Amino acid sequence: MKRALDLVLGAAALVVAAPIIAVCAMAVKLGSPGPAFYAADRIGRGERTFRQYKLRTMRVGADAAGFRTATGDPRITPIGRFLRATSLDELPQLWNVLRGDMGLVGPRPAAPAQLGDYTAEQRRIRASVRPGITGLAQVSGRSSLGNEDSVAFDLWYATHASVGTDLRILVRTAGAVLGRKGTN
Repeated sequence: MKRALDLVLGAAALVVAAPIIAVCAMAVKLGSPGPAFYAADRIGRGERTFRQYKLRTMRVGADAAGFRTATGDPRITPIGRFLRATSLDELPQLWNVLRGDMGLVGPRPAAPAQLGDYTAEQRRIRASVRPGITGLAQVSGRSSLGNEDSVAFDLWYATHASVGTDLRILVRTAGAVLGRKGTN
């Protein structure tokens, strides 16, 4: 049922979002040199590596400085600040949902270098579900949460995942995005 929900809602959302993605991609290209989209390896269900797609919000080469960003991070472009604040940079991940790499809801996908931050048991639990565009951690504080709290929310979700839980998180996501809560 969860996969069917992801496919139906993800396809509908991608149809609606396609023109928005196109306009945002043009703004990224006009706003700073480099590609409009950012693709990075992430860890998915079963610890399988996949390419996650987003609209580029940072200057080219910013990956070398690390994963965590802070308010006022100079690596973030002006259009990138807007895309992050509105979560529009996440829209290309709908393609990852349709491909089956991600779900609409789940723990945020970890970068390979971040796997060392988890215990073997935490990795096993996270790997039991598809990562998501949004998740319990995102609606419970987004980037204002510490790593320990984010991991706790992700593990809770992985052990309680259901269509009902996903629908509740999707409704809360709309409120968090519209209220721009916890963005950096």
